[in-house]
Amino acid sequence: MKAIFAFSGQGAQAVGMGKDLYENSPEAKKIFDLADEVLGYPLTEIIFNGPQEKLTETRYCQVAIYTMSCAALEAFRAKFPEIQPVAAGGLSLGEYAALYAAGSYTFADGLKLLSKRAELMDAACKATKGGMASVLGGDAAVIAEVAKECGIDVANYNSPGQIVISGEAEKVDAAVAMLKEKGMRKIVPLTVAGAFHSRLMASAGEGLAQVLADAAIELPEFPVYHNFTGAPAGSVAELKDALKNQVAGSVHWYQSVEKMVESGADAMIEFGPGNVLTGLLRRTCKDVPGYNINSWESLNNFNN
Repeated sequence: MKAIFAFSGQGAQAVGMGKDLYENSPEAKKIFDLADEVLGYPLTEIIFNGPQEKLTETRYCQVAIYTMSCAALEAFRAKFPEIQPVAAGGLSLGEYAALYAAGSYTFADGLKLLSKRAELMDAACKATKGGMASVLGGDAAVIAEVAKECGIDVANYNSPGQIVISGEAEKVDAAVAMLKEKGMRKIVPLTVAGAFHSRLMASAGEGLAQVLADAAIELPEFPVYHNFTGAPAGSVAELKDALKNQVAGSVHWYQSVEKMVESGADAMIEFGPGNVLTGLLRRTCKDVPGYNINSWESLNNFNN
């Protein structure tokens, strides 16, 4: 198996995620316990017991998904050490788990970075009134043109048939109306804290750049495809720029997946809560099998 290791993004969280891994895998437990120690508060209590409203808050959600994803990865590595990825990627915050998987930094250092990112994005959300909407089955060029005309941004290219727009709430509403006039009927407003991956997050990106400047980050041991560029970084400076630009820039997810498959990957293993990325894989590279490692049961049912 020549696998892509893929990591979940915000929105995949669920109360109780990873609890069975914590109880059954010493490697996963070590990650969860370390998260509590590094953050200085009981993150595992929020992950395992909620409430959902608290887990969904950006400042908790991002570090929770990163922790659960890395715990699932370590449980998998302990059971299947022979499976080495040819490439990795993660959706938005998932990019941080991908870089951890590839040895760019320790779990603790990645957690500290992501915690700061979450704080900065949370502040940007509270300072603006943002909205997002998912456009299904529309023409990408038309969607991008309407977004530009309405003064908003394309946040995510999730699959060839799923594009997310983001920006000031009123402008998103105007764009949705315009897209419907152009015949696009499947448009789903998203329940979000703010306009992620849009110009409204620019202040968070600039703040993160200052944090990244002093961060100890190394080039990954295998290619990690960045959301913003859709390609691996050639230097640490490029890598840090990709992380900074990702906050207010577009997520080129399906383009990244296509390139990873073209590089020789023949399967995707998604680590973390939910199964969003394997679902998107079926709409992007339908002949490539996808697997989820999101529980003790899924780990034991994995058959390579």
